[in-house]
Order: sequence, then C-alpha cells, then structure tokens
Amino acid sequence: MPFPSFTRTRACLLLAGVAASTAAVGVALPAAASTPSPAPAHTAFTVHSFPAIGAETSPDDITRLGDSIYVTFQNGVGPLGEAAPSGATASTIQQYSLSGVPGRSWSVTGKVDGLTADPEHHRLLLTANEDGNSSFLTLDPRAAAAVRYTYQGLTHGGGTDAISVSRGSIIVSASNPTVPNGPAAYRVVLDGTTARLTPVLFDNSVATSANTATAGQKVQLALTDPDSNTVVPRSSSRFAGSFLLDSQGDQQLLFLTPGDRDDAAGHGIQVLSVAQPLDDTAFATAAHRTLWATDPAHDAVLEITGPFQPGEAVSTITPDSGPTSLARLNLKDGTLAPIPGLTSVTPKGLLFTGGAERDERGGDDQQ
Repeated sequence: MPFPSFTRTRACLLLAGVAASTAAVGVALPAAASTPSPAPAHTAFTVHSFPAIGAETSPDDITRLGDSIYVTFQNGVGPLGEAAPSGATASTIQQYSLSGVPGRSWSVTGKVDGLTADPEHHRLLLTANEDGNSSFLTLDPRAAAAVRYTYQGLTHGGGTDAISVSRGSIIVSASNPTVPNGPAAYRVVLDGTTARLTPVLFDNSVATSANTATAGQKVQLALTDPDSNTVVPRSSSRFAGSFLLDSQGDQQLLFLTPGDRDDAAGHGIQVLSVAQPLDDTAFATAAHRTLWATDPAHDAVLEITGPFQPGEAVSTITPDSGPTSLARLNLKDGTLAPIPGLTSVTPKGLLFTGGAERDERGGDDQQ
C-alpha cells in the first residue's frame, strides 16, 4: 500500500491576555498575569505568556479548526489514565476564538496526549493515555461530548500519542512499546465505534542514515519510545514533504517519504540521530512566522514572534533531568543550537501560525 502524503493539522493560538517581553539575552516567564510591556525596538524575539484558564494545568497539544483554537490541558492525569494527585481523572479540551476569548470546554476521561483537527469532517481527533489503556476519540465542536473508539489491531503493547492527518488518512504514534519489534506508528480507519489500526512502520525497520558523517549507511532500528509526529513542509531544505516520527528516548527522528512502501523492510525511511532527546519539532513556513509553545511548567501558552526563517526546524529539548528548552535543529547532522533571546523558554508542544484555515504543524505550503 503506498504511504500517504501527510499534513499535520495544527494552527495558530491567538489568546487575549497579558504579555511578557523578552530581551535579547533571555526571557523571564511569569506564572500568573502581569501588566503587558512592549518589547524594545532592538529585541530579536518577543514572548507573550498567557496563563491557563481556571484550574486547568499541564497544557500540551494545540490545534485549530475553522476559526477556533483548541488546547488540551492534561490536569495531572497519569499516562495510563491514573488519577492525578488532585483526584482529577479527565483532561480538558478548551476552545478559544482567534482573538483569545474562551469558548466551550469538554472534559475527556484520561490523559489526552494527541489532539489535532480533521477539517474535512469538521471534527477534532484525540488520543488518550500514551502508555496503555489507550483509546481514540473524535469531538465535533457542536456536540456535548467526545465519541470514544476502541482500538483493533493495537499490537505493540503500549498506548498512542501524536496524530497526523492527510486527505482522510489518520496516523498515530505507537507509544510505550512493550512487545519487541512491533509497530512504531499506525494508520487509523474509523469503523462504527472501532478504530482499526494498520502498521505504518516498525520498531525494527531498516532505515538509511541521514546524518552527514554516516549518510547512506543502513541502520537496523530498535525503537523504544515513538512519541511526537509531524510533517515537514516543502520549504524545508531537507526531508520536504516527509512524515516525521520522533523516537524521543532513542534520540532518533524517522522520516518517511510520501509514496514509499510502509513495510517492515523500511523502504523510504531515513533516520537522523540527534544530539539530545526531543519532544515536538515544528517548521517555519515563511519568514517571521509566529511560534506558539505550550509551557506546562508555568501552565501557560507562549506566543513567540521573531526572525524565524522558512524551513527552519525548531525543537523542544527534553533532557533526562532539568527543564526543557528551545533549540534550532540542524537537519544535516542532528546538532541543536540554543536560540539567543529564548534560552529561558521551557516549552513542550510547538506550532507555527498561518493566516489560512490550514495546518501549521506540517506546513501550510505543503499541498
């Protein structure tokens, strides 16, 4: 079966609220509201911080559907759906207008790890519980509650995480594998109340090294931590149009070329080894685009404006200990460079904005 072309459906978050500005040497992020202060004229980047609404905590994924923004707040729920220390057992999906006015909210049992939009069907797609007891959900913004689907064909023993969509094809990451050599990502087909899964690639697929020093060498994968995924926009200097799967703990990024076969031999798979563990990676699709980052350390959403270049890859570094950080990713050798002026940002989810009702995580210049 041909591997589909992919679009990651996430978009801009424009929240009305208070702002904090960077200086060229860094930024101090408030945990709560403060009086907005304009950035100096010489500042390369400006950061606005918008606190969570009410008691919501741990913001993660962000998506745009139509003229609304949707954010998942995980509220401390565990990766198997365990109750948070507060007793919470549900995540919150919060709607905002494009001007930042809060709209509806939905309570979804479990830890919602994946959240993206399916514009063709005017619905949101969600995954719950990344380590196990996992399920797939759809949410029509006009409905009172999400619809939950039971997985069929989930054979890797763990849960599911990030989601990508293209022309009706849904792809999810196969997170926390407990079965050797199982699938690393699945194609999802919804049938009644069942989410039928077909493997896209495997933890032990054969890939081709993409690092400059070892370019062209065959690599036997041994993935242990498939996590985030996205799509590389056409403006990228490398891997343009490819589906990107991050195996976080293995410090590897897998790139699958649209149209290549999705079998165990790993046809069309390239692997880029990176210098540190990564969570999300986002790509700028035009000069001076706005980057949005969720910040669970401060229960906030950050708006970052500055001189991002078309095709530039920006990643969240997730060290084994210590805070996360933002870095530019070198797509040739996998090295990571801190971004001057943004060294104090502690991000998780990342996305770039765009003016059209299109995907920003995977590129509005892709189709």
